[in-house]
Amino acid sequence: MKIRYKMLKQKYYLNVFNGIFLALGLMLLIFGLWLLFDRNNLFSVLFSSGENQLAAYISCMLLGIGSVITFISAVGFLGILKEIKCLLVTYMSFQILVFVTQMAISMLIFMKKEEVHNQWNNRIDEVISEYGNESLAEQEPVWNILDAVQHNMECCGRYNVTQWERNENKENSTEVPCSCTKSSLKKWFCDVPRNSTYSMGCGEYLNTWFENSVLILTAITISLLITQIFLITLIGQLFRNTKKNNIWPNAS
Repeated sequence: MKIRYKMLKQKYYLNVFNGIFLALGLMLLIFGLWLLFDRNNLFSVLFSSGENQLAAYISCMLLGIGSVITFISAVGFLGILKEIKCLLVTYMSFQILVFVTQMAISMLIFMKKEEVHNQWNNRIDEVISEYGNESLAEQEPVWNILDAVQHNMECCGRYNVTQWERNENKENSTEVPCSCTKSSLKKWFCDVPRNSTYSMGCGEYLNTWFENSVLILTAITISLLITQIFLITLIGQLFRNTKKNNIWPNAS
């Protein structure tokens, strides 16, 4: 009776942590879907055009991991509820596999963060150079998002307004994007005095957005690892108690 009570307590905690595991997996799924389908997301738009499909690779990875976690959680709930040995063995095996994968992804995020950040800055500089080019009409969604950032944050260029001097698509060198001013004109460039433009660059805002996104993803990954440590430990204890007392109600 005492062992049975201990097992019921272990099953309760297993269900709690499995619920947390499922919730974190669903967060990864949502994050992946957001990257894949949100056309108002600067990162997705910047890295889902031409040969650069970084956003698609990351979103597919997140969707894959999120789907696997959802499946594993369903197997876990069924195995824990019915005490089916083969399902619990499968659940524990998947937990170990996903744990190793999560460790590898955490290392990859840590190692590649600076590289992706540099690509992020280079891609923004590239967009600023291409902005307003009539032969690149397919890039207009990217330009519209950049306009929204500059207008809403009252900033201009990545580091300041002088960055727009590199753009060769203007009619004259004094023009800047209309979004760098308080103008409501619906066109790419406006010819206004320099003191009428936003002087601050958008780099700080863009870097903060990037860092926060990486931080959220890292927090979810670390939370998953901690949850899995508890789950693997609890499953091991449950196996020891059942094996010791030979009380599998469903051995198949």
